[in-house]
Amino acid sequence: MTIKLKIPKGNPGGKRGKGLFPRDPVIRAAVTVFLVAAVVLVGWFSYYYVKYDRIIDQKFKGQVFSNSAKIYAIPHALRVGEKIEAKDVVAQLRRAGYADKDGQSPMGSYRLLERGIEIKPGPDSYHSPEPAKIHFQDGAVDRITGSAGDLDGYELEPQLVASLFDAEQRSKRQLVKYDDIPKVMVDAVLAIEDRRFFQHGGVNFIRLVEAAWVDFTHQRHEQGGSTITMQLSRAFFLTPEKTVKRKLAEMMIALELEQKFSKQQIFEFYANRVDLGQRGSFTISGFAEAARAYFNKDLKDISLPEAALIAGLIQAPSYLSPYRHPERALERRNLVLDSMVDTHAITKAEAEKAKATPLKLAPPNVEASDAPYFVDLVRDQLISKLNEREINDQSYRIYTTLDPDLQKAAAQAVEAGIKLVDEQVTKMRTRRTKIGKNKFETTVVPGPQAQVALVAMDPHTGEILALVGGRNYGLSQLNHAVARRPTGSIFKPFVYAAAVNTALDGGNPVITPASLVADQPTTFAYGDQIYEPRNYKEEYHGDVTTRYALAMSLNNATVKVAEEVGYDKVADLAKAAGITSVKATPAMALGAYDATPLDMAAAYTVFANAGTRISPILVNSVRNANGDMVMDFKTDKRPVLDPRVAYVMTDMMEGVLNFGTAYLVRTRGFTAPAAGKTGTSHDGWFAGYTSNLLCIVWVGYDDYSDIRLSGAQTAAPIWAEFMKKAITLPQYSDVQAFSQPSGVVDVQLDKVTNLLATPACPETYNAAFIAGTEPNQTCDQPAGVKGFFSRIFGLGNEKVLPPPPPGAGAPATGPANAPAQDSKTQDAGKKKGFLGKLAGIFKDDKPSNPPSKPPDNDGNGPR
Repeated sequence: MTIKLKIPKGNPGGKRGKGLFPRDPVIRAAVTVFLVAAVVLVGWFSYYYVKYDRIIDQKFKGQVFSNSAKIYAIPHALRVGEKIEAKDVVAQLRRAGYADKDGQSPMGSYRLLERGIEIKPGPDSYHSPEPAKIHFQDGAVDRITGSAGDLDGYELEPQLVASLFDAEQRSKRQLVKYDDIPKVMVDAVLAIEDRRFFQHGGVNFIRLVEAAWVDFTHQRHEQGGSTITMQLSRAFFLTPEKTVKRKLAEMMIALELEQKFSKQQIFEFYANRVDLGQRGSFTISGFAEAARAYFNKDLKDISLPEAALIAGLIQAPSYLSPYRHPERALERRNLVLDSMVDTHAITKAEAEKAKATPLKLAPPNVEASDAPYFVDLVRDQLISKLNEREINDQSYRIYTTLDPDLQKAAAQAVEAGIKLVDEQVTKMRTRRTKIGKNKFETTVVPGPQAQVALVAMDPHTGEILALVGGRNYGLSQLNHAVARRPTGSIFKPFVYAAAVNTALDGGNPVITPASLVADQPTTFAYGDQIYEPRNYKEEYHGDVTTRYALAMSLNNATVKVAEEVGYDKVADLAKAAGITSVKATPAMALGAYDATPLDMAAAYTVFANAGTRISPILVNSVRNANGDMVMDFKTDKRPVLDPRVAYVMTDMMEGVLNFGTAYLVRTRGFTAPAAGKTGTSHDGWFAGYTSNLLCIVWVGYDDYSDIRLSGAQTAAPIWAEFMKKAITLPQYSDVQAFSQPSGVVDVQLDKVTNLLATPACPETYNAAFIAGTEPNQTCDQPAGVKGFFSRIFGLGNEKVLPPPPPGAGAPATGPANAPAQDSKTQDAGKKKGFLGKLAGIFKDDKPSNPPSKPPDNDGNGPR
């Protein structure tokens, strides 16, 4: 039987139209919107998937952390006999990226021997790949052997100073492999940051929904749902803004990362990338650098509570800083320990024992020890010659002149010295006011905070070895090492150098260290201008030797010498030394014109480097990622002074420390051979050098107001503290007496007459002269017996002055070649009677018997 079915042509119920789409317009519109949205979503997903896939491939195709220029310190040159132990060398090698096994690091490897270390530089090393062996004996380098035999020295790998990303970001990072990360560190991070890291596919959707619900119900962001992979996505590719778009991008990148890399690789990237706080102006990046910064340990050596502290800092490293907020850090650390118990990484007993451990932090690194001002100068110098993007994109290696050990010494000296300055300033500003019967109120007048700069350089190479540009980089990025200030009395040696140079340039008269000059209130005319300098504290000494005038920083005597020599000759010498702002005026002699501490460091190489000026350099070379030379930097050398003049000036400036205004340096325990000069204008200065190190210190206010303290009180103590630390370092410990060139003679002079000493004149001192300009008469020649009584009683025409500080030679009469002086000299100091004169003559003036208070006659300009 045949059954016929009739299919209706229409759609009475309106349920469906022709084809797949229903006839109902609302449903049809909804389906259309859905399909369009699906196509758009798929298109959007595909677009961003491809986009981020390319970005990820580009980012991770080479070395992940090589997208920035790296700034390195000067290599530490080990030398036979140097006091250093094997463990210290190992620590330096590890910080430089060396591994203890071959092939683990492209930087190189080392191997411990029974009494030494074998070092093998790798392909990324600064050095050639030839190995060397360092042998130790009794805490010192006993022998160094290379492939060609014994070596006198060996340069270790330069230490990383900073990674230079751009003007706003810099960091320190020590890379580690996953296998080098201790299990306790991995467990701590997973417990607090991402417990299901090894189970999820990049996004923990359960935790994400939970966090979103909590945030919604509490109307604020309280929980984060980001996995470690998502955090890594944000750190490498995205901005920190909190938007839905960024969150979706973060999730997508995380999913792609999980497809491309193993869990171990992702955790390794994270361990080297995560930011864990700030040290001065530098970001602490990665677990290894955090272990070094907070505990001064290798990552492999950290303990359970230390690992928990580092893991806890990930959430908010600034808010949880253990140095600034130890209570918060401790609470967070203990929360991590409880979380590790929850994940069964440790037992409850282990957690309680770790909680009982106090925060044992390494002493906080002084910000200046990271040389942020130095890094700024290096960056400014390089971007004036190279493209900044190229510098970073090509992973250039910048090998600088910075010595990390010396920079640390500079930072510590500045930190201690500026505290002393603050104490003195506070004392001056303190006022005690009577407010009632037997009632007083103490107040401190507000005022600016003293700033500081320190520049240390090798006077023979021009290398800037340490630089501090201010007391706190975080508060002020103004680099005072390159800020122009009036130089004060540290300019005076250029006046006396021009004077001593009269022995060679045909000047008349010839001025020597024993020549007389009048130190008295004087009015100097220059053109239509009148200049009336005054000595510090209005103390005057009458006729004095130029040697004494420099040592005691006597203003009027110095301007008189400049006038005698010729202001133009002094200005020409100063300009040749690099002090370009000077003008040939009387005020120039007292340092009225500006220069930077860096300028003055270069200028003083004229004295410290046998008359040749050495321009300062911050960078030795720039190389690409393969080690090929991109730029090589050389210092400029220019002869400015005859070596004989430079040596005589050094001898005169030794007197500044041994019996002059800088005698405080000796009382503070710095006893090595050194020369220098204090300076006081509105600021305090000290410039000084040894046979192998030159250092300039400046202290003052940014607003140019008068600090009202001398350079001997502000800058000299910082210089002394720095130099004391410097000479304990092996590379600067070999301080020698200054090398005397041919054509210079040392003579022994009588302290009273400043003539050649004989047994009849037992009170003597030594001074250096250019051969042929030394005094040619003896102390007992001019007056015989009468001269003896004249020196005691002040008889005859000789003028007996108050006794000088230890070692000085205050003259009664000058040598044959001394310049003629006005006979109407005035001595504004206190006059001594007969007993005073008698006592002064027989007083032992040797430096070994210092005065109870060092003399303080430094200064320039009217007071």
